[in-house]
Amino acid sequence: MKTTLSRRDFGKLAALFAGAATFPFLNEASLAQIAVIPGGLPQGAIRIDSNENPAGPCREALDALSDIARDGGRYHMNLTDTFCETLAQSENVKTNYVKAYAGSSPALHLSVIAFCGPNKPLITGDPGYEAGSMAAGFIGAKNIKVPLTKSNAHDVKAMAAAAQGSAGGVIYIANPNNPTGTLTPREDIEWLIANKPAGVIVIIDEAYIHIAGAPVCTDLVAQDKDIIVLRTFSKLYGMAGLRAGAAIARPDLLQKLSNYVYAPQATTAMVAATASLKVPNLVADRRKTISDIREENVSFLKSKGYAVVPSVSNKFMVDARKPATEVIASMRREKVYIGRAWPIWPTHVRISVGTPQEMEIFRAAFLKVTA
Repeated sequence: MKTTLSRRDFGKLAALFAGAATFPFLNEASLAQIAVIPGGLPQGAIRIDSNENPAGPCREALDALSDIARDGGRYHMNLTDTFCETLAQSENVKTNYVKAYAGSSPALHLSVIAFCGPNKPLITGDPGYEAGSMAAGFIGAKNIKVPLTKSNAHDVKAMAAAAQGSAGGVIYIANPNNPTGTLTPREDIEWLIANKPAGVIVIIDEAYIHIAGAPVCTDLVAQDKDIIVLRTFSKLYGMAGLRAGAAIARPDLLQKLSNYVYAPQATTAMVAATASLKVPNLVADRRKTISDIREENVSFLKSKGYAVVPSVSNKFMVDARKPATEVIASMRREKVYIGRAWPIWPTHVRISVGTPQEMEIFRAAFLKVTA
């Protein structure tokens, strides 16, 4: 898994991590539709395009933010250690199996850079989250896209077959998947880890796992498998703008990520995330709220004759029966901003779950522009 980098390669990597403005794929915001709107959203617009949680941080996180802000002149590096210890305890892994990041995207990009390259492809589901693919393209690694199964799970056998003959690389599974909000069964993930080619690393992106209430894969990390689990506090925990997340993996795998960048974490993000982890029933309560709103809107759309992909996440895909790019543009004219399009599903659009009031506005606008 050694990587040979020229002086030019080091320059590119330095630019990659020093200049998010130069390389806009560095974070989730770069994939959000609002990121390219000069001046931001018009007054009165609603944004259900980026899978954010409109509830925002919980009260305990807000209190922690307020307290630490008064001492913002200090580095407080120990707060990152406290976060890692707290997350490790909740996941039943050793503390040195947890590395904090500003959300999950930096860890995803670093994993692709560390483990992909010539004859070391990135293998993803299609449709799927594109950030890793962009990083692979930047370093010249091949991205092999494998269509989802009929149940919209990752086709793990096809992904393992695609990795055959490579010198390593990464198989990336978002679970639940983005954009479909669908789960890949735990037994499929176990099969993949047991049957993948040697040297291939499996990344399980669990950005939305708490919303689904599905089994996590950190127990496989504790078993020292070739797996990196990604977590973010941007979704259920409502901290998209605060940027807190983690990679959970064997220390030797985490070290390969650390070889490329040193990135101390913001104390505000660390204390808010730590406080959130300690709140009883926060996950269950927010999961129910999101589920109730999601199912109400899915049922509504189905009652109007639209096909909707069954989702366990805070977003869902609906077949608009028109070119997705046209529908997105028409919705913007109604001041409703929905998610982007995926070429493999040209008439589907992704809808994030907003507040009940936002979703009411969405429903009216959607019926209008797709009539």
